[in-house]
Amino acid sequence: MQSAFNRSILALATIVIVAGAGPAAAQDKPLKKYESGTKDFWNNPPPDWFLGDETEAQKGLTPVAGPPTGSSDAELAALIKKIKLPEGFKIEVYASGVLAARQMAWGDKGTLFVGSFGLGNVYAIKDNGGKKEVKTILKGLNMPTGLAFQDGALYVIAVDKLIKYDNAEANLDNLGTGKVVYDDMPSYAAHGWKYLAPDKDGWFYVPFGPPFNIGIPPTSVSQIRRVDPKTGNAELVALGVRNSVGGDVDPRSGKYWFTENARDWMSDDIPSDKLNVISKLGEHFGYPYCHQGDLPDPKFAMGHKCSEFTAPVLNLGAHVAPLGMKFYTGNQFPAEYKNSILIAEHGSWNRHKYQGARIVRVTVDPDGKNAKEMEFASGWIEGDRGYLGRPADVILDKDGSILVADDWAGAIYRISYAKK
Repeated sequence: MQSAFNRSILALATIVIVAGAGPAAAQDKPLKKYESGTKDFWNNPPPDWFLGDETEAQKGLTPVAGPPTGSSDAELAALIKKIKLPEGFKIEVYASGVLAARQMAWGDKGTLFVGSFGLGNVYAIKDNGGKKEVKTILKGLNMPTGLAFQDGALYVIAVDKLIKYDNAEANLDNLGTGKVVYDDMPSYAAHGWKYLAPDKDGWFYVPFGPPFNIGIPPTSVSQIRRVDPKTGNAELVALGVRNSVGGDVDPRSGKYWFTENARDWMSDDIPSDKLNVISKLGEHFGYPYCHQGDLPDPKFAMGHKCSEFTAPVLNLGAHVAPLGMKFYTGNQFPAEYKNSILIAEHGSWNRHKYQGARIVRVTVDPDGKNAKEMEFASGWIEGDRGYLGRPADVILDKDGSILVADDWAGAIYRISYAKK
């Protein structure tokens, strides 16, 4: 059975698609405002999942939902012809019918596991003689966006439960109910969807987003924890983080890097989303007091200065919505790509002209200096506000190519390189 949250997400998707909600249709309506700083709001978000206070300048902007059945094979074939890549690279459809695809993880035997947003599903993709078979192996979970695979077990995080499924690849037709290995997490659904990033010790970095746009967060969220799935022990490693749904461990230093989505409803152009790195235990990254490293919040700065907090390594742009990210450790791409960070930008909703919906490449020193951003793959936006797809995660394949999950089109793409 789907959770109430999943049903609400699907209902919202239907409302947006059918009603065509947009700025023009909303001009005569009063500004939306919610008392989001209360526990009742955290536990029972409004039916429209509107998590902030609307402003006159951005009135009518609302989250957009993709096609409920994803994109057809014909639509995907047309789409990939529009994707722009550096010379020598090509994109192809790896698998379709992976609805609301989010984080990906490889099994030891070549199974690609994929989480989902809003549907409650976890998928397994197998290669059968060159044809990709997509199988729904888990249903009815509470927003299972994040997953990982280690020691033969599949780990799925579903808002407030980290669930372990032993010997997963041998039991794809019947994974059972699994075992909850960590549940010291709040059940707040909004920004409660998560991402798992394993480190060399087998612990997972896990982000906890606040259940609203902006405010003084409950003490159990706006943080990143490091969780041991074997013992259920956990440590708090970072504070002041708004909404992070992507991260990876730097193979050069062992430090954890993560993307962060900044607050909404300030303007089209501020604040910037961020790329951060944790350099010491307990760092505070600014939320809700300071944004993008140098912008005090107009209401919640409360006398704090931005210099009190850890600045981002790189500001990525306003409302680009960076999600999954990986350090490129393969050998197929040109040598200059080694240890670059590839980030899936999901794209805007709280902006009149969307941006993001692309893959960017960041080169940066292990200490966070000399960061430089370059566009790697683009073309998923048509016009000012027309999505063809929305990248949500990136993962390396064993041959050095990368796979990209698209939760709008319900597809996985493969991007490869060949010298000409």
